[in-house]
Amino acid sequence: MSNGLSYPKTSANKVQQQRYPLRPPSIEIQQQLTLPPSLPLKLQAHYDTTTIHNIVNTTPILHVSFLAPSDPKDPTSPPHPTILPMLGQMGSFSNPSSDESEALDCYLHGYTSGRLTSLTRTANGGIPICIAATKLDGLVLSLTPNSHSCNYRSAVLHGTATVVEDVEEKLYAMRLITEGMLPGRWQGTRVPPDETELRSTGVMRVVVSSASAKVRSGGPSDERKDVERGEVTGRVWTGVVPVWEMMGCPLPAGEGVGGEAPGYVTEYVEGRNRRERGYAEGGSGKVYGS
Repeated sequence: MSNGLSYPKTSANKVQQQRYPLRPPSIEIQQQLTLPPSLPLKLQAHYDTTTIHNIVNTTPILHVSFLAPSDPKDPTSPPHPTILPMLGQMGSFSNPSSDESEALDCYLHGYTSGRLTSLTRTANGGIPICIAATKLDGLVLSLTPNSHSCNYRSAVLHGTATVVEDVEEKLYAMRLITEGMLPGRWQGTRVPPDETELRSTGVMRVVVSSASAKVRSGGPSDERKDVERGEVTGRVWTGVVPVWEMMGCPLPAGEGVGGEAPGYVTEYVEGRNRRERGYAEGGSGKVYGS
């Protein structure tokens, strides 16, 4: 259980949970069949800031949705929902030492003349947007196609985006997003950005009004009618295929020092790979390293 804050449940962020309780076979059938131990199923909605912010901060690419205005060349054309992949991190410019359990804004990185940045800059008071982050942790293979599923972590934020114009806050956000990509990288580069780079970089601050997360872990959840059929359990393999995002060995580019990557790069790559694999295999019922 998180000790942090929680977002209020609203009509916008309330998670409709579907329950898939594992239906164990009857005692008589259990005595007749040799079945593998079932993996415990967990399907949970979360509204706490720690869970939600961590999913956002550990997802490399966020998907940002907004309602694009009608085509000015065709006033009769309807507005269309638009989704853009963007880099982003949760943080607080007014309290930089805040951790994921506290109230945070979401900072998004873009180009100053990009579509969303331009639209946000011209909007009075900002524009409403939705941010989604999803991590796939496993393929859940059950006895029937209908019961197949995935282990995953997903978070959705609703809020209002405005363009960051203050230089100090923009620098804070650029560093936050860079460090979120790879800790230690900001100081490992030529910093600070010059005036031209600052002008060409668009940064948006999203004040989050509501958010929620949905997390599934565990194994298959099959119907009793299938579990009790020996001709089905005798020929169909069930289980979980763990899935995790893995970073490869750093490859040097033509510019810069070259040679082996610095320690902060390799250490982060190795550590992140261990964590991602550990979570995926742990969520499938396997203890990493066993």
